[in-house]
Amino acid sequence: MTKGNQRMPTTGSIIFAYLVVYIVWGSTFFFIEKALRSFSPFVLGSIRFIIAGSLLMGFCYFKGYKLFAKTAVKDALFVGFLLLFVDMAAIIWAEQYISSAIVTIIAAATAIWFVVFDKPKWKENFSSLPTVLGLIFGFLGVFMLFAEQLFAQEDTSGDKNIKITAMFVLVFGTIAWTVGSLISKYSKEKRTRQMQERGEEDVHIMVKTAWQMVCAGIAFTVVASINGEYRRFQIQDVLPEDWGGIIYLATMGSILAFGSYIWLLQHRPATEVSTHAYINPIVALVLAHYFTDHHVTSLQIIGLFIVLGSVLLMNWNLYKNNKKVKVYKRAKRIKKLRELASHSSIPRIMALSNFNQKHEKKKERL
Repeated sequence: MTKGNQRMPTTGSIIFAYLVVYIVWGSTFFFIEKALRSFSPFVLGSIRFIIAGSLLMGFCYFKGYKLFAKTAVKDALFVGFLLLFVDMAAIIWAEQYISSAIVTIIAAATAIWFVVFDKPKWKENFSSLPTVLGLIFGFLGVFMLFAEQLFAQEDTSGDKNIKITAMFVLVFGTIAWTVGSLISKYSKEKRTRQMQERGEEDVHIMVKTAWQMVCAGIAFTVVASINGEYRRFQIQDVLPEDWGGIIYLATMGSILAFGSYIWLLQHRPATEVSTHAYINPIVALVLAHYFTDHHVTSLQIIGLFIVLGSVLLMNWNLYKNNKKVKVYKRAKRIKKLRELASHSSIPRIMALSNFNQKHEKKKERL
């Protein structure tokens, strides 16, 4: 099917997909915190990803997707271990001790680590003033959250220590997410070449995600079995609403939200889809404020906006070069030309000539 024959998605379906990605992903931090009332961290991750992985793999099977290719599955398992096990384990474990609001703010600061660890782009990133400023503001925002926990008046010394430890664990999880993402990005060409040499056909992105979830589910289950969490787990003690929460995390959070995200990437610009990074923390902050016992402080709100501002600065070049922005600039340029051309005076004609010459020189430099 050619691109011209592809059916364009309706405005309603695009809006719905964005609402799912914005709200559902933002709410998962809140539902993790609630589910921890009945589930220990690794049991929660085990059940969530076993359900999600099984459902998604079943969906891929009924869609007729190829389910196995040695190279692709091996890579998916490795990436799944870093992204869905290490990072999610850090998030779930940390939410036992710190608010989901703080967790989501630190998670939003993951962009910091992409700048720090993406070595092939160091020259480009560190020669860009907006990126460097974004990096500084990002560290400042995270430092503010650490400082708040360290100097909290109402906490005992033991409480402060465990909260700081939880925040360091959370930062480690975001670094694991970054490393996994970068390894996946830079090894893509090598994987493709290996698969071509072996005559292997690649698998669908949903199949890769299903394998990542299966890997995470197995890893969570192994740890929960070894550390005794499953031995202590009493199914009759689980609150009904917490079963609902874990089902929500598995289906809405892990399958529907991710599926909507992948679908949007196929139909909308990546820079536009990436705006979920600005909305998710706000959703999590609102839910934490109104539906948990944690108090959202003014310092946390300031920290949130500093971190989001840093993310904006670190992505500034991407947004600046976005196709829609270029179209907008071109429309403004045409409007300016029309304004200049509509006057017949000699100064206006000279201005029009100078404007065109300036624009042509700029194009030649580019």
